[in-house]
Amino acid sequence: MTTAPDGPSPPGSYPVVVVGSGPGGLQVSYALGRLGVRHAIVSADEAPGGMFRRWPFFQRLLSWTKPFAPADRATRAYERYDWNSLIADEPENRALMLREMDGTSYFPSRPEMERNLAAFAAQTAIPVRYGCRWTGTRAETGPAGERFVIETTDGEYRCRTAIFAVGVAEPFMPVTPGFEHAAGYADTRPAETYAGKRIFIAGKQNSGFELATGLLPWARQIVIASPSAAKLSVNTRSLVGIRARYLQPYEDHVLGGGVTILDAAIDSIDRTADGLTVALRRTDGGADLDVVVDEAIAATGFVAPLLDLPALGVATFGHSRLPAQTPFWESATVPGIHFAGTIGQGAGGLKKHGIPSNSGAVQGARYNARVLARHVAADLGITQAEVPIPADALVDRLVAEANGTAELWHQKAYLGWTATLRDGSFTDAGIQPLAHVLDADGPDAVILTLETDGSGATYPVVYLRQGGETEERVLDPDPFLDFSGREHRRQFADVVDRARGTAASRIPGAAHA
Repeated sequence: MTTAPDGPSPPGSYPVVVVGSGPGGLQVSYALGRLGVRHAIVSADEAPGGMFRRWPFFQRLLSWTKPFAPADRATRAYERYDWNSLIADEPENRALMLREMDGTSYFPSRPEMERNLAAFAAQTAIPVRYGCRWTGTRAETGPAGERFVIETTDGEYRCRTAIFAVGVAEPFMPVTPGFEHAAGYADTRPAETYAGKRIFIAGKQNSGFELATGLLPWARQIVIASPSAAKLSVNTRSLVGIRARYLQPYEDHVLGGGVTILDAAIDSIDRTADGLTVALRRTDGGADLDVVVDEAIAATGFVAPLLDLPALGVATFGHSRLPAQTPFWESATVPGIHFAGTIGQGAGGLKKHGIPSNSGAVQGARYNARVLARHVAADLGITQAEVPIPADALVDRLVAEANGTAELWHQKAYLGWTATLRDGSFTDAGIQPLAHVLDADGPDAVILTLETDGSGATYPVVYLRQGGETEERVLDPDPFLDFSGREHRRQFADVVDRARGTAASRIPGAAHA
């Protein structure tokens, strides 16, 4: 649906402009609106959904929504088990994914996810201007302090803060000789058209294994290759690596079922009388190979469609050309330009055990968007009232946050809940990026996060920031992920006593706790 000229978010001057109507754009727009931040949101698409309007190609998502879980679906605690709904303050706008699912799987289909996002946009009245394509960006100080001009097919938008929620959804095609003979991921045809064919798939990430899984019933032979060995998500203990749903091709390779997985660089693809000859240079020490196939597909990853932002000074890195970002998802080189959605994975976080955040997926990016909106609102002078926490209630609060706060479960070691301490009184400072709150100068604080280590154990970690120094307390893991028992309460109480005792020692006339 193309937006009418007098529709929502018309061209003009705004404090904030959001580009994109995928999950990231919708979530950050919702959060900005609930905070009272005037903003425009524009999208080249004709309807909400972003990449979920097209992909995954074989229609079933990797992220689950559990209809029956150890939490009531009307509560925020249920978000821990629902990876696909966007988050809302209003109960009627929560867990919308459940309403769209047909019950055949707890992994929603692509159309179900698209309907979920469309329902959220409609029910929460996100003011997206559809059919409005972002075409360019320039830095230009305006009369109201605007720093950027966002050029679109509908006209120009001026803003102080620009938020790009454009995803990492532009397929990457290598420049290797002969790749013009390979179809891109986005050009994959219906599975039945590959019946009886020999298929070569370049790439051993989820997209490559998704295609291999979908083609297993049809293809006569499948060869999958890339220079690096395949990583499984169960081994990385994160969303990085091949998800278990796509391991059938891997099993067929191991058991001799007609799939071959090779660690090899692709030197060239040549068309011959027999089909396509793929020249492979082994990276695992084996002999080089020439593989003859009927079709080749490049599942070689995706890049961020940043248009002219690099020319504006936005630094990028890596194969996916992710923008380098601060903990608040702001460009590390161009202040005022922020990112939301899956592109937020460019902010690495602490990665204490090498395990990345879930910022590249909906269940992590939705919380980033809310934190980002609060950060942007504060920069515009819109702040939230501080809520005091009675000292004798802080242990209960830490237990509740550790057990039920979805931000901490989905963004382990990236987001943390913070209670600041001034003059012996605690205040709820909310969810913040851990890298920021640990480095920031500020009042004494108790900071809680969850971490998963290389063994797979998950446990709370509490940081005490006192007098400019930080102390780390690692609590015990629990096999049932329940941190409300007597021993955990004792460990939390020790932290609180330490915080109160140190604070009291610095208050004139106060006795040690």
